[in-house]
Amino acid sequence: MFPLKKRGRQIGANGEESRKLLLKIAATQFALNGFHKTKISEIVKEADVTQPTFYLYFKSKDAIFQELIDIFKEKLYKHVEESRIPLDIGDEDLQQKVSYAIYAVFELFQENEEVARIGFIVSEDSIEIKKFMTMRIEQNLVEEAKDGHFHSGLDLGIAATSLVGAIEYLAVTKLWPGTHTAKELAEDLTKLFLHGLKNNR
Repeated sequence: MFPLKKRGRQIGANGEESRKLLLKIAATQFALNGFHKTKISEIVKEADVTQPTFYLYFKSKDAIFQELIDIFKEKLYKHVEESRIPLDIGDEDLQQKVSYAIYAVFELFQENEEVARIGFIVSEDSIEIKKFMTMRIEQNLVEEAKDGHFHSGLDLGIAATSLVGAIEYLAVTKLWPGTHTAKELAEDLTKLFLHGLKNNR
């Protein structure tokens, strides 16, 4: 009985599907093993393709790793940009808007667990990603404070840094599923940041 041959790039084959599969498997390998211990040979083995097929889509291990980071950054920054609170939003809708913005980030981590772990923790870019995210959130908060949504006397840089730190820890520890869902985490975190711990009875 002859051994089965691994798939190469066939004429008429769906190249985009092969590329997506390699990205998905690489994300898992990088998240589990880190960059240096991940091998192209293991990626192609799990994808059941040849190494030449890999090099049709990616120049190197560095290239596929960087693409995964770029994918994560694009999605994350898009969520941050869309989280800006409109000027005319009412108090009743404010909490819902903030909660949804935080939930969207948790959902991004949940649905892209391996890529998110690479972008936020594993990669050398992770510190810069968190710095940029913090800066954009702070900019949003400054404008939102000018609009009267938040206290202008607070250090909004600390608020932004604290929010990013909380999101990172909660996403990494993955309290969902189990004690909390991503939606419940977002709601509790929103209440904490908007109302604090003090009982205002």
